[in-house]
Amino acid sequence: MLESGCKAVKEGVLEKRSDGLLQLWKKKRCILTEEGLLLIPPKQQPPPPQPPLPAEPAAKIKELHFSNMKTVDCVERKGKYVYFTVVMAEGKEIDFRCAQEQGWNAAITLQMVQYKNRQAILAVRSTRQKQQHLAQP
Repeated sequence: MLESGCKAVKEGVLEKRSDGLLQLWKKKRCILTEEGLLLIPPKQQPPPPQPPLPAEPAAKIKELHFSNMKTVDCVERKGKYVYFTVVMAEGKEIDFRCAQEQGWNAAITLQMVQYKNRQAILAVRSTRQKQQHLAQP
């Protein structure tokens, strides 16, 4: 996702609720780009712009690509935190929380909407080009 031309829009720390029985909140370093959200364990370095050969530590980096993301949902403010849920296309829900002033939920939603709009524009252009090509004798 962090290939050339895909800049970081926002970087910082989010807390993600674990999938385990205890559902503990775990801190993740996050990088929001125009393509999606990278979740990096706090002690691990982000990948370089040009990915090297696959390495074992990189397996811990999770990529939530906007093409697989359905919505950002369930925004709730409690105490110093904002709680929100990222709903993936396959129905999986991933819970996050951050300090209210960080605005991660709004930033993720805005980037996702912009991504989906870009994809819709590309689809319309592609359809028009096909129609024009078919209309030519």
